[in-house]
Amino acid sequence: MARDIRELFKDNGSNYEKMAKNHETRFLDKLETALPKAKHSKFNSMHIAASLVFLMSLGFGAYTYLYSKTESTTVVSVPINKLETKTLGDISPGLKKVEDYYLASINLQLSKVKYTPETKDVFDGYLKRLEELDKEYKRLSIDLAKSKTSELTVNALIDNLKLRLNLMYRLQSQLKELDISDNQTEKEQSI
Repeated sequence: MARDIRELFKDNGSNYEKMAKNHETRFLDKLETALPKAKHSKFNSMHIAASLVFLMSLGFGAYTYLYSKTESTTVVSVPINKLETKTLGDISPGLKKVEDYYLASINLQLSKVKYTPETKDVFDGYLKRLEELDKEYKRLSIDLAKSKTSELTVNALIDNLKLRLNLMYRLQSQLKELDISDNQTEKEQSI
């Protein structure tokens, strides 16, 4: 049966022993000898590693910053036999927007094309035609740089871009038709 601890001390009052005045300090001294505190050094390995990473990134940033400064001030020599070209963007900002629109649309449509071994012949034919149009575009750009801005040359450059974009649309539609006909053929064969 549970008894109150105060009653036990009252009953056994004669056996009560008083503690010495410095019992707490002796206890803490014994505890310290049994379990010494681990001394933490100011420079443990994690601090050193973090410092090294910081210094390396700071050095890399400084190198990149200084290298880009010197790179932008260097003179680049252009081969003499390279022909000067002029783009629509060199003529006016409005024409640059037109050129950027068509080039972005062409690249977007080209990225949407799914190349498969079955469509290789069709795809290669369109790419060959696109290369021819690109060569023609470069030739027109050289003509534009040689002569003063000619309305005919500007129109020819824009027409070239339109033709390339239309070519990409036709390629996609033809690939869709081939895909649909391949799917129908597979369904017929499975029946």
